Amino acid sequence: MPDDWDERWKEFHRPAWAGGLWIGPPWIDPPAGVGRVVVDPGRAFGTGAHPTTRACIEALAALTRGSLLDAGCGSGVVAVAAVLLGFAPVHAVDVDEVAVEITRATAAANGVSIAAWAAHVVHDELPTADVLVANIELRVVESLLARVDVDVAVTSGYYASETPSAPGWEWVSRVELESWAADVWARRH
Repeated sequence: MPDDWDERWKEFHRPAWAGGLWIGPPWIDPPAGVGRVVVDPGRAFGTGAHPTTRACIEALAALTRGSLLDAGCGSGVVAVAAVLLGFAPVHAVDVDEVAVEITRATAAANGVSIAAWAAHVVHDELPTADVLVANIELRVVESLLARVDVDVAVTSGYYASETPSAPGWEWVSRVELESWAADVWARRH
């Protein structure tokens, strides 16, 4: 094993752009004068570079601002980006306690306020919000859409060749990046 293995892994984490925001690790300086989400890739899913993450943030950037629930928050990248885009208040939940801890650390590192706690998005009580973002597996997205109390949903975590079954929802738009998709849905009233 090379002597510098503990630093060499950082070469694989490169910044990305989404929704007008720079998203990158703390050891790379963002360009001056831009909105930025600094995320330390570590124990929770989500460096910000994955196409589903970027697609969610692109979709959020086009929406009317309001309260937001990030269901399956991982490292907190999307929740932090939502705050920087003007959503408030922002709630973030994940079934993984480590993800919740990392989300809180990501929020603190970026100087934003996010209420984060452990919850199972399909079984536990969730807060109401204006907007839901769920970048998780397709079947979980479908279960979540069937029970969440929001008017607008941004869903991802699946390939562009797939579309969630969403009874009670009207499809609004789609962002596709590198064979992955994020869909925007409006609740039918």
